[in-house]
Amino acid sequence: MSTTTSGQGEWIKIDLHIHTLDDPKDAVDYSAHQLLERARSLGFRVLAITLHDAVFERKEVYADAAAMGILLIPAAEVRLQGADVIVLNVTADEIADLKDFDDLRLLRTRRGNSIFTIAAHPFYVFGGSIGSRLLAEIDCFDAIEFCHFHVGLFNPNRRAKRVAARFGKPLIATSDAHRERDLLCFSCTSFPCTTEVRLREIVI
Repeated sequence: MSTTTSGQGEWIKIDLHIHTLDDPKDAVDYSAHQLLERARSLGFRVLAITLHDAVFERKEVYADAAAMGILLIPAAEVRLQGADVIVLNVTADEIADLKDFDDLRLLRTRRGNSIFTIAAHPFYVFGGSIGSRLLAEIDCFDAIEFCHFHVGLFNPNRRAKRVAARFGKPLIATSDAHRERDLLCFSCTSFPCTTEVRLREIVI
């Protein structure tokens, strides 16, 4: 499986915000297995299928991902008080209990470093963006998403970058793919291979 290398050693490609046909709310035109085949062909090693308000739980897909050398993280894109939040390494029961940001704080306190949260497309004008409220709820997030959708002067990621720098949060690029033609084509994040080892240790 392909990786990239740098002066700091081997790096891997990761996408932590992807949807599939299993999504209960959004229209998606490709299956989880199509995602895996595409990811394998492009050399991705870690993925998170982030259904809306639901955790992807098909065990056969997790098994197939593992056979391909891909770590599939249980995750969800949950809407809390009008804002979309990516929650990684969670169970369906934990997602069902999330109603607001205080619930998320309680979950983060209980789970510690074994959970990871990302502010999804925070400064876009469409529904589900947290907007300026991110500043008040910044303690709920480990990272801020660098959204794939930006054209010319329209790039709300600029504000996301400023907020990330202000609060010392990493920016994580994702594809947020909903169409097969766009699958893993826009953005992804590369991490040192040691990150994959650590992830495999903590993923539930």
